[in-house]
Amino acid sequence: MSEPTLTLVFIAALITALATGLGALPLLAMRKVSPRSLAFGNAVAAGLMLAATFQLVVEGFEFSAPRTLIGLLLGLGGIWLAKRYFDSRDGVTLGDVNGADALKILLIMGVMTVHSAAEGVGVGVAYGGGRELGDFITIAIALHNVPEGLAIALVMVPRGASVGKAAWWSILSSAPQPLLAVPAFLFVLTFVPFLPIGLGLAAGAMLWMIFSELLPEAGEAVDHSAVGVVVTLAFTLMMALTLVLD
Repeated sequence: MSEPTLTLVFIAALITALATGLGALPLLAMRKVSPRSLAFGNAVAAGLMLAATFQLVVEGFEFSAPRTLIGLLLGLGGIWLAKRYFDSRDGVTLGDVNGADALKILLIMGVMTVHSAAEGVGVGVAYGGGRELGDFITIAIALHNVPEGLAIALVMVPRGASVGKAAWWSILSSAPQPLLAVPAFLFVLTFVPFLPIGLGLAAGAMLWMIFSELLPEAGEAVDHSAVGVVVTLAFTLMMALTLVLD
């Protein structure tokens, strides 16, 4: 097997980013958005993000548990400050969506972009360890990105965004992957110490989004026990995918 090149690393990370857009495709079947549909969409998104968060923390701990924990606190602080900033504005508009719905979309886009940045560094660092490891990590991240794209679409589409726009924004949230994979590949020793911080940062922001935004809103329209079932099933399916890949 040939040694990884800069072009290969960039294309591999670009593929992982494009895979995120595939997650929006199942929502083409969504014809009507009822409060219950929105609630269950939030619950599924929460379960998928919770599984992704678990994986981020586990991966971060393999590099450095203390730096991962620091990243968790930074992620929490960052997303909380962002929410306060936007709450102080007169109104938030994102395309055809405005108000509280636009704010939720903007927040999840920010959370998933931070997540994607950490994954992009992970791709570059993996290729720094050789072609075989890099290819495996690329495939694993690409497959993980599909349900993560679904999580973004489940927040966007019920709030007025088209499936096409949701797919585009999902891909855009993963733009840091090809942008950061190449420098991480070139400067592995420089990036590795910061990787657990980035993983923890993304995990902290995700946890806040799950428990502060998605689950409370889901519980307003659907019985809490039903929300718990959906979250657990989504979490289990995402973890099953991880088990298959491992």
